[in-house]
Amino acid sequence: MKKKLLTGLVAAALMGTVALPVLAQNLAIVNGKPIPKERAEALRQQVERSGRPVTPEMEGQIKEEVIAREIFMQEAQKRGLDASPDYKAQMELARQSIMIRELFLDEQKKNAVTDADIQAEYDKFVAANSGKEFKASHILVEKEEEAKAILAALKKGGKFEEIAKKQSKDPGSGAKGGDLDWANPGSYVPEFTAALVKLEKGKMTQTPVKSQFGWHIIRLDDVRDAQLPKLEEVKPQIAQQLQQQRQAKFQEEMRAKAKVE
Repeated sequence: MKKKLLTGLVAAALMGTVALPVLAQNLAIVNGKPIPKERAEALRQQVERSGRPVTPEMEGQIKEEVIAREIFMQEAQKRGLDASPDYKAQMELARQSIMIRELFLDEQKKNAVTDADIQAEYDKFVAANSGKEFKASHILVEKEEEAKAILAALKKGGKFEEIAKKQSKDPGSGAKGGDLDWANPGSYVPEFTAALVKLEKGKMTQTPVKSQFGWHIIRLDDVRDAQLPKLEEVKPQIAQQLQQQRQAKFQEEMRAKAKVE
């Protein structure tokens, strides 16, 4: 009896030496089926791509998620759901989505945006936006008669800000007393810009200005040299914009080359 007991213990020990490496390679074993650790790693990478940090607590949640998925998958397979036409159609769509995503990532690596590209784009931005910035206010109404009446009221001492809040059709600036904040004059419609740049600081247009939006009474509050952001402040946005442009160009080129009948 003692010999048999020792033999059993030795066998158990030997089995343990075989089982330990197997368990080390897998996340868990569900109903006899090993779950490779690569599944958890793939899910962890998905979480990281979404911008969320993978904390120790989340590592545990990822493990539980992978195990739960395996349990549900096994049950679905028992029911034969993996043989249904709907499942096969969805799998094909998922396969296409993954392959297309990998294609775009591969193209992004091969045609990466460089610091020189970003600098060149920033230089173009500076060239296009340098010069003067204007701080303007306006009151916008539908009819010329309304605008003329407001001008008359302003000339008699009416408060520009109060009238803008009550009568301006522009809800954004109207709520702020007509204030349009600092902007490059070229950012406005041509009629507005032409009238604005002729004004002296503190003065307003003496006649209503017509544009596609209605009739404006414009006041120039201040002028300054353009305040442009530094390269480091906008570098991520420029890189993203350039990458999006390249991806759009790549897609257009692929479609142009394809023979579609």
